[in-house]
Amino acid sequence: MANARRSYTREFKRAAVQLITEQDYSVAEASRRLGISANLLHLWKKTLQAPGEQAFPGQGVLPPLEEENRRLRAENKRLQMERDILKKATAFFAAEAR
Repeated sequence: MANARRSYTREFKRAAVQLITEQDYSVAEASRRLGISANLLHLWKKTLQAPGEQAFPGQGVLPPLEEENRRLRAENKRLQMERDILKKATAFFAAEAR
């Protein structure tokens, strides 16, 4: 049976990264104390450094670029449906005019 995937809060991730950045723990020592892998701690550090305050958005909260991407995809889908309806209407009225 597969183990359930553990999830960590934003605060826990930030505190874990602070151990290695501000309190001068080594990555190996911090990961042992927290019971997480060193690779995961490296990933959290990299994630926190790149976008800063927008790191670790949580479930259901997308970063601004992802949110805009989702919105644009939905708009694109809606516009394609409208275009298809207009194509069919044009073909219908063109056939009726003959």
